[in-house]
Amino acid sequence: MTTEIADVLIVGAGPVGLTAAVALTQLGHDVVIVDGRAEGANTSRAAVVHPHTLELLEPYGVTTPLVGRGLHTPDFTIRDRDQVLIAVPFDKLPTAYPYALMISQADTEKFILERLTELGVPVRRPAEVITVVQDAEIVTATLADGEQIRARYLIGADGLHSTVREQAGIGFSGGSYAESFSLADVRVSGGVPKDEVILYFSPAGLVVVAPLPDGVYRIVATVDEAPHEPDIAFLQRLLDERGPKAQPAVVEEVVWGSRFRVHHRVADSFRDRRILLAGDAAHVHSPAGGQGMNLGIEDAVTAATTLSRVLRGEPQTLLDEHAAARRRTTESVLSIAGRLTSLATMPATVRPLRNIAMRLAGRTALVRDKLAWRLSGLDRR
Repeated sequence: MTTEIADVLIVGAGPVGLTAAVALTQLGHDVVIVDGRAEGANTSRAAVVHPHTLELLEPYGVTTPLVGRGLHTPDFTIRDRDQVLIAVPFDKLPTAYPYALMISQADTEKFILERLTELGVPVRRPAEVITVVQDAEIVTATLADGEQIRARYLIGADGLHSTVREQAGIGFSGGSYAESFSLADVRVSGGVPKDEVILYFSPAGLVVVAPLPDGVYRIVATVDEAPHEPDIAFLQRLLDERGPKAQPAVVEEVVWGSRFRVHHRVADSFRDRRILLAGDAAHVHSPAGGQGMNLGIEDAVTAATTLSRVLRGEPQTLLDEHAAARRRTTESVLSIAGRLTSLATMPATVRPLRNIAMRLAGRTALVRDKLAWRLSGLDRR
């Protein structure tokens, strides 16, 4: 049994864990990052990087390649079929990135991994963490092959079914939405704009249609029981029932598709002594508003910068402040994602009143600006 020693062990090499590893390494700390999978995912759920996230990643050499690859989308709209309820413009936001950057999570992950590789840090995989124990000075993680890694601190970025969270004994309060979600990357023709992310409301449920690079569109929809692999006929039916009506969109090809269930859960604490949680290990919620990965990357950057200060001798109480602040931020983000989901799935009987109220609200610049600030993440600067 060999033992490796590091300043920080990061468990999970998705965008969140990779970001934490880049930030800590660039700040001068010795990092080990492990992941239980043999290779990174080449398909993804997240498809948007918001302005605040681009700002956070800028010091770490990741923003420029992301911006070069992604699609710059200045408008987010909420519609009921062809009827615009609220248009949320990003192009007036006071940032160098006044748009939603539409890009596959696989690409986002690739660019962050390339930066980590430039910094000389490999991802150890497959390296599954089985147990985590800690004392006053150190955290010890034991891998499936018996190897142990010891570190002064550990960041758990190992997803919804986090071993780190379970080993730390941290509860994960919340529940699950009754519906399943269908997700697909498709090629379409017809009435879908190339410069707008649209959240369509309908009695049958919500559907998000968002452009991606290379002429692909991301479709995410609530469905009672989504198929494992949605085909053209299924996705066409979704758009016919919920999407544009005057100029219908026609699904030409399914590039990739899947289904998933969405939970709304938050860790009871984001810290247990020398362990910090980040990303889906700490919070999961509805995809409405595209906040999940962005919030996780924000967790990673703030955890890394706080840990760096503590590793350099500042008081450990900074970690308590970090954990409390991240939990407050998460609750705020979950509230807007939950409200958008609830609005989208209201019964048909109250839909006309909802539409009137949203149209009236959408005429107010204050409402549009507030939504743009919240969805872009700039309110969390």
